[in-house]
Amino acid sequence: MSKKILIVEDNEMNRDMLSRRLARKGYEVILAEDGAAGLDMMENEQPDLVLMDMGLPVMDGWTATAKAKANPNLATIPVIALTAHALEEDRIRAMEAGADDFDTKPVNLAGLLIKMEALLPS
Repeated sequence: MSKKILIVEDNEMNRDMLSRRLARKGYEVILAEDGAAGLDMMENEQPDLVLMDMGLPVMDGWTATAKAKANPNLATIPVIALTAHALEEDRIRAMEAGADDFDTKPVNLAGLLIKMEALLPS
């Protein structure tokens, strides 16, 4: 059974590219364009893993991740924070919000897949 991955990303080009590449790897991909929609999708779809952009409209990724991790129904879903900011303070902020891992954009798919596999339930 394929793993369900939620991509929360406001940039259409990034969303499309990442979703196509993950679908080719056999993942079921669902999409949200902002943090609030991402939280709704987590609640309704119960994905196996979330790729959360941090710089989102409506509700940013830091807030959405913190809210998900504070919700007992969502807290066990692994979240990988994605950000264009490669600064150490951004990684720390993402981890403090509850992210399980961190990656920078543009995404290195091979590296991201290793992180995803480490977090996905077997």
